[in-house]
Amino acid sequence: MNLLSSVSNIILLFILFIHLNISSAAEISEQTKPNSQWWKGNLHTHSFWSDGDDFPEMIVSWYAENGYNFLTLSDHNILSVGDKWITIPQGNGIIENAYQKYLAKFGLGWVETEEDIESGPKVRLKPLNEFRSLFESPGKFLLMQGEEITAQFVNIPVHLNATNLYNLIVPRSGESVREVIQNNVDAVYQQRQEIGRPILVHVNHPNFGWALTAKDIASVKNEKFFEVYNGHPAVRNYGDQDHISTEKMWDQILTHRLTSGTGEIIYGLATDDAHNYHQYQMNRSNPGRGWVMVKATHLSAESIIKAMENGDFYASTGVQVNLIEIGQTSYKIEMMPEDGTTFTTQFIGTTKRDIATVEVFDDQERNSTNDSLMGKVLAIKQGLKVQYDFNGDELYVRAKVISSKKKKNPYSENELETAWLQPVELLSK
Repeated sequence: MNLLSSVSNIILLFILFIHLNISSAAEISEQTKPNSQWWKGNLHTHSFWSDGDDFPEMIVSWYAENGYNFLTLSDHNILSVGDKWITIPQGNGIIENAYQKYLAKFGLGWVETEEDIESGPKVRLKPLNEFRSLFESPGKFLLMQGEEITAQFVNIPVHLNATNLYNLIVPRSGESVREVIQNNVDAVYQQRQEIGRPILVHVNHPNFGWALTAKDIASVKNEKFFEVYNGHPAVRNYGDQDHISTEKMWDQILTHRLTSGTGEIIYGLATDDAHNYHQYQMNRSNPGRGWVMVKATHLSAESIIKAMENGDFYASTGVQVNLIEIGQTSYKIEMMPEDGTTFTTQFIGTTKRDIATVEVFDDQERNSTNDSLMGKVLAIKQGLKVQYDFNGDELYVRAKVISSKKKKNPYSENELETAWLQPVELLSK
């Protein structure tokens, strides 16, 4: 009996030891599991590498010093790679001013110049791999290499941004606007597969030159992102009497894709498309107008892109969102409070009841303006904490939060700070 009792005690002690270690491991795992947090970033920015008016280090400095966590330099059909020099022409105040500010901030030990008797002094543009170490810091700031793939169909501009590229993508052509978009999206995905790293591709400013329609974008496979807001003064975010806004495009694309198209959700981005860093006014494309806030576990290209592909982000021109909770029955949002500021939230979507009575695209018009049933306002809520309860008839629901606060250095007159939250699909498969 004593022997059996001793064996039993040993077995019990062993089981208890295993249990305690498993529990401790579980507790440690739970305690050390990284929590997701909001990261602020801009995916569309230009420098002297193409048609921006400042040096890349100066631009990165601005974003790093103004609360951003990540940035993509996305010059036209070029990467910040290799040997490139720019001339500082006498009499060009903007470039001379940029050079003097660059020299004052980084010093003669960093700035590389050479004299040219005929054209004047030249300055070497530093490639990304030379200056990124000045700014990148784990958990604080990240740079991702990008390109604005600048293509066209006949005289129609077709621009897409690729973020986290490794190799330059030469713009692809096609037999239609839609084919040009698709061919360039395919080129990005081909590189993504070949090098084995995430690359995000998005459609830029569809109303620039009235170039792209909702129908063009809706038919493109694997394109999950487009710019619902772009800070450049020439991109016509709000449309006109003959063309729908980019936001209304969003609803047309979603309605088409979720009923008779690819079935893919498309997400909306806000970007600066910054070119001008010295004169801050409404008719210049300045930094700080539009950005994305991404909920991710780590500040890395992989984590940021994965989160965005899951829709874990929102686009903003100033509104800060603290919590987004989408459940089986409701869509809940909580805004960050700001003294003297109120918030109005529109829950927007297309209902299943309306699908049968609306033609998504009117082939007689490049963008149909007769679309009141697509992307209609389903509910309006006031306050810091709002909730929309699904009724089961929605094809999708997205949210738009409008602040009472006017935006500084706006894209357009009387612009109010706004946030666009991503759509959630509710149609049963």
